[in-house]
Amino acid sequence: MKSILKAVTIAIAMAIVIVLYGGLYTLEEGLQAIVVQFGRPVGEPITEAGLHMKLPFVQEVRRFEKRLLIWDGDPNQVPTKGREFIWVDTTARWRIADAKKFLENVASEEGAQSRLNDILDSVVRDQVSSSELVELVRSASWEVPEGEALKEIPKEREAELKREIARGREEITRTILTEAQKIIPQYGIKLVDVRIKRLDYVESVREKVYERMISERKRIAAQFRSEGEGRSAEILGTMEKELRRIRSTAYRQVQEVQGKADAEATQIYGQAYNKNPEFYAFLQTLESYKKKTNKNSVLILTTDSDFYQYIKQASPSGIHPARDLESGGF
Repeated sequence: MKSILKAVTIAIAMAIVIVLYGGLYTLEEGLQAIVVQFGRPVGEPITEAGLHMKLPFVQEVRRFEKRLLIWDGDPNQVPTKGREFIWVDTTARWRIADAKKFLENVASEEGAQSRLNDILDSVVRDQVSSSELVELVRSASWEVPEGEALKEIPKEREAELKREIARGREEITRTILTEAQKIIPQYGIKLVDVRIKRLDYVESVREKVYERMISERKRIAAQFRSEGEGRSAEILGTMEKELRRIRSTAYRQVQEVQGKADAEATQIYGQAYNKNPEFYAFLQTLESYKKKTNKNSVLILTTDSDFYQYIKQASPSGIHPARDLESGGF
C-alpha cells in the first residue's frame, strides 16, 4: 500500500513539474513574443523580458525581434526622368512595431523581407523615374565650385554644373520613406529609414560616360600642352633676345677695346718711325721677308728691285752688291 501511494505521489509530482515546465517560458532582452493557441494569436504582445506563463500543451510562444532590422534590396535598373538608365541600390532599417499584426500578415522575417521588396522597390522606382539624374546625385545644399575648379569644365557642361537643384538626394529619400510608411504599418512593421546606397550607369551608358570623360581629359591635357608650348616659346624668345643683346654688347666692347689698342699701337709705331725711319723701314722689310718666304713658291725679281735692297746693300767684305753686278764682279 505504501509503495502504491509513493508511486502515485511521484507521478503527481512529475505531472506538476511537466505542467509547470510547459506553462512557463522566458523572454530575452531585445525580443518580444506572441502566445499562439491552435495557430491563432491570444492576447497582446509581450514585450517585457523575464519569466512568463502560458497554458501547457495548448499554447506556444512565437518570438520576434524588437531591435532594428536591415533590409537590402537587389539593385534595379531604372530610367530617370531624363531617360538615363541607371542601377539603383537601396537599403532600409525597420522594426516590428506590432507583433500580432506582423504574425497575422507576414508570419516571419522572411515574409516581411519579401513584402518590403515589393513595396520599397515600387516606391523607389516611382521616385527615381520622376526625378532628374542630377537631383539623385547631388544634395540640395550642394554649392557650385568657384575659381580654378571651373577652368577644367567644358563650356557646354558649365550650365549643367551651375543648374539649381530643386529637391536633391535627401529630399528624394525622405519622400520614398514617407510614401512607404503609408503602406507598411498594416503589416505591423515600422519603417525607420531608407537610403540609396549606390547609383551607377548601366554598362552601355557607362562606356559612353567613360569615353566622354577621357575626351575631356585629353582636351584639358592638350590645352595644358598648348599653354606650356606657348610659355616655352615665350621664354626661349626672351632668352634669345637677351642672348643677342649680350653678344651685341660684348662685340661692341671688343671692337672698342681693339680700336683703342690699334690706335695706341699705331701711335707707338708712328712715334718709333719718327725716331728712326730708316730702322723702322729695315725692320718692316725683315718682317715681310719672313711672311713672304714659301718653300713651294718661286719669286723672280729684277736686280734693281727694292724688295731686297737691304740684302743688296749688306756685304761682309764691304763690297756693294749692286755695283759689283754692274761691273761684272759676279
